[in-house]
Order: sequence, then C-alpha cells, then structure tokens
Amino acid sequence: MTEYRHEYKYRIDARQKAVLQLRAQGVLERDAHAGADGEYLIRSLYFDSPDDACFYENEDGVDPREKYRIRFYNCDASRISLECKAKTRGMTKKTACPLTLEQCRQFMEGEIPEPDRAVSLKQAAMFGQMVQKCLRPVVIVQYTRMPFVCDAGNVRVTFDDAIASSNDIAQFLQPEIPLRSVLGTGESILEVKWDELLPPYIKEQLALASLQWTSFSKYYLCRKYNCYGGVRV
Repeated sequence: MTEYRHEYKYRIDARQKAVLQLRAQGVLERDAHAGADGEYLIRSLYFDSPDDACFYENEDGVDPREKYRIRFYNCDASRISLECKAKTRGMTKKTACPLTLEQCRQFMEGEIPEPDRAVSLKQAAMFGQMVQKCLRPVVIVQYTRMPFVCDAGNVRVTFDDAIASSNDIAQFLQPEIPLRSVLGTGESILEVKWDELLPPYIKEQLALASLQWTSFSKYYLCRKYNCYGGVRV
C-alpha cells in the first residue's frame, strides 16, 4: 500500500459480530490469503521512543502521527516485514520493507541493524527514521483476523478477535507465547478500509452508522492494559 486510505474502527460484541459477518459474506469476497477457516493469525512487535511519544500521540489524537512495527503471519517467521503506519488528516498509509531473521533479532534486542542496501533504499530510510526517533521494542500484539475484500473502492473489511499482548519481547518469534487479553469477553474490533469511496451498499449492509466507533489502536490498548488491570507498562 502506497497511498493514503480511509480507515474506520468499531468495537463490537459477539452478537454484532455474528450478524455482521453474515452480512459481509453477502456483499464481499473472502480474502485469498486467509486459511480454510477464513482467518489468519497476526503477530506484531511495536516500537516507541523512550518518552512513549507514540503512545501519548495516540491517546491525544495527534495528527499527523506514525508508528513502527515488525509483523509476521501464522507464526511463519520465514517472511517478516518492518512496517510504518502513518496517519494524516484521519487517513492512513502503510510503508513496508522485508527483514531478515537476523535483522529481526537485532531489533528485538533494542538495536537498529545496518540496512541491507541491496534490498531497497526504503529499508535504509525506515531504519534511519527509527534511529532518529530512538525507537525500541515495547510490546507484542497478537490477534486473529477474518478478512473480506471488494474491488469497488478497494474495500477491506476485517474482524479482529482474541486481541492479546505480551511484554516478553524475547518470545516474539516463538510459536507459542504467554499472552494477556486486552478486550472484554466476546468483544472484537471491526475495521473498514477503502480508498476514495466506500460503496453505499456496503456501508448500509454493515450498518456502520449504528456501531460504536473507536479511535484507539490495538497498540494503544495493549500498552494501556496489562495483567494488573489498566496499568501501562
């Protein structure tokens, strides 16, 4: 993704999720990257500055703002990427570059590795920005995602469940890690993303006007709440 996109998030309960997933199936296609059950697992390692600038910018709704994360899917560490997600005037843009396993491990240890200039200038630029911001790893975020897509408007609708976190950065690449839940029982996050226009029939089918919109990111929620309840770590 290289252009800015609209991105709306909603907190939904189990009943709403069941209804909305059925409605989504009626007007959207399953994402080809999902497994046989229509889902995949996402695990990310988020970064912040020593003064927690990313956390407080999210809390205060600062615009523009950006955050960095390392991400891989379905516990498959053969494909790891570094991503920068920027938000400007309420719209988002994601920039990504590949990482080697060794580079990932260096990031986990709090070091910014030397970029592999044979890969891309983008990697060098992203590494440089992380050095300037003094970013270091602060939290692991994991969840399952059920994605739907539509070519019209380049729409992407996702249902994110079992959102959980860990502060044990050393375990990031392990297949199984201890996690703590950050949402209430049965709660999920619905995300709706599109380019210039969200087709009205999708908006109506998902009844977006009646849902509880939220501005907080998964990163923010996972930093804010830990196993002691409502304490940022």
